[in-house]
Amino acid sequence: MNAPSPSLRVVDTDVVSFVFKQDTRAFLYQPHLDGKQLVISFMTLAELDRWALRSNWGEARRARLEAYLSAFAVYPSDRALCHEWARVMEAGRRSGRPIQPPDAWIAATAIVCNAPLVTHNPGDYTAVSGLSLITA
Repeated sequence: MNAPSPSLRVVDTDVVSFVFKQDTRAFLYQPHLDGKQLVISFMTLAELDRWALRSNWGEARRARLEAYLSAFAVYPSDRALCHEWARVMEAGRRSGRPIQPPDAWIAATAIVCNAPLVTHNPGDYTAVSGLSLITA
């Protein structure tokens, strides 16, 4: 496998939300995001949409989220991603350390993009081989 791209970062849902909410934990990750090409999985986009619906956000806050997300490229589902998701899910099952399907989509995105994953929840990904993590 090639070395991960030094200019590309896949960003986990938790870190995306920290920055959006201006959570104090965001500053831990900002140095890893500044000046980088930022990518989120389609799964992160779906999780954020659900967050807004579940929290019953108004039009203004949803518009602010949309504007914020425009800084990220969204990696869609494709054949390579589906294959990698299946590999990640099955490897977790076989190792006795299963991974949740949304986390597997996000991990698979980072692997397919050949980019490190910026996450605040490294424990979600410990059983994923071929994944480079950036965490605080």
